[in-house]
Amino acid sequence: MAFMLIQTHDPVSLREALPDFTRVTHIFLPVNDNSNPAVPGGGSHWSLLVVSVVDGVAFHYDSLHPANKDEAISTTKKLGILLNKELRFLDLPDSPRQENGYDCGVFVCMEMKHLLLKKLLMAHSQEKIDMSMGGKTVDAARARKDMFRVMEGFRKEGEQRRS
Repeated sequence: MAFMLIQTHDPVSLREALPDFTRVTHIFLPVNDNSNPAVPGGGSHWSLLVVSVVDGVAFHYDSLHPANKDEAISTTKKLGILLNKELRFLDLPDSPRQENGYDCGVFVCMEMKHLLLKKLLMAHSQEKIDMSMGGKTVDAARARKDMFRVMEGFRKEGEQRRS
C-alpha cells in the first residue's frame, strides 16, 4: 500500500482498491525504498510507518535511521490526502537498530508485533499511548526462528485442511 501511495499522483484514485479506513484507529504500513515500479522486488530496505488515524500522527520506525525517512514522509503526505486528514510525521530515531544489512524486514515484523500486542491492545480506549520503541531490542536470530515456527504452524494447518 505504501508503494502504491508513493507512486501515484492522485492518492484519492486508490480509494476503491484499498480498505475502508473510516472505522480504523491505526494503520501499519511497511515502507520500502524501491522507487521504480518496473522492478518487482526492488528496493533494499524496509521500515515501518504506524499511523494513528485518531491522533493524526504518523510514527516512523527505521532500523537504519534515517534510510527510509523520505519514503515515509511521502507516504504520510499521500495517506493524509487519501484520508482527507492532516497527518503529522514523527520520525523516531530511538527505534531498535539492526547490526547488518539484511535484518530490516525482521525488525519491521517484530516492531509491528510489539506495538500492536504490547502497546495498542494493552491500552484503555481513552489512554494516550507512548509509541516510542526506545530501549527495546530485537533479537533477529530468535525472531526469525519464531516467525518460522508460526509459518510452519500455518503450513501444517493448511495441510490438515486439504487432507
